[in-house]
Amino acid sequence: MKMPLFTGCASAIVTPFGNAGPDLGALGNLLDFQLENGVDAIVVCGTTGEASTMSSGELSAVIGHCVRHVAGRVPVIAGAGSNNTAAAAERCRIAQDLGADGLLVVTPYYNKASQTGLIRHFETIADAVEKPVVLYNVPSRTGVAIAPETYAVLAKHPNINGVKEASGNLGALQRTFALCPEDFTVWSGNDGDTVAVCALGGKGVVSVVSNVLPAEMRRLTRLCLQNDFAAAGKLQVELSELCGALFCDVNPIPVKTALNLLGWNAGELRLPLCPPGPEKLERIRSALLHYGLPVVG
Repeated sequence: MKMPLFTGCASAIVTPFGNAGPDLGALGNLLDFQLENGVDAIVVCGTTGEASTMSSGELSAVIGHCVRHVAGRVPVIAGAGSNNTAAAAERCRIAQDLGADGLLVVTPYYNKASQTGLIRHFETIADAVEKPVVLYNVPSRTGVAIAPETYAVLAKHPNINGVKEASGNLGALQRTFALCPEDFTVWSGNDGDTVAVCALGGKGVVSVVSNVLPAEMRRLTRLCLQNDFAAAGKLQVELSELCGALFCDVNPIPVKTALNLLGWNAGELRLPLCPPGPEKLERIRSALLHYGLPVVG
């Protein structure tokens, strides 16, 4: 029986960039903040980490630094997907060799593969590595969704551990749970869906909001895992204003802006992402102040 790579809250960590590339010192400070506040895993070089703007050398440097800095205290899951199956398999092998505990592999974007193509894509990648693979279903970004019946096939692969489910389609998710074995783990890929996904049987969240409020997002998942959904639902509602603000623009624009407003050196955004306009900036600032956070910028 496959065990989940983690249960609870995994932080999808941002990547601080400076003029010379990724700022590994600033990344270490952000990782310390996450670890000190008890997050259960780190996802590095995912969507929130702006992996799509990074060179292969930068990806390796950031993943390697994260693995060394975390030093086994929690699992490190490295984003290693591509719309090119061979390239994704190679990225996964590199991340595995760098010491990542798991590999996050997004559905192939732009190509818009069929469900058969998705099965062959993910199975080819999972065959190429020894570390657990986490599927990443985010059709709003890729243009293709993994069907519940496809999950049922992929769940049989010994190296496929589960899925970061960011479709927001709770109806399809119910069918996924009905079709898949118990050891196929589902994590929410949307902060605002955390309680709903866990109520259906999910094991936690890959969180953006935890970059700002790691202890609170960990508490939310702990309440869910303890089946205290009354308290979890109340906390989800309490977090909704900040959650909304951190997704008022394309991720990770708001969360990087928020971290910089809080005095963290989260660095600049890389094109084609750019800073938010005045109205969205004010919404982010107001949400931080609403939660009593020390805005300095």
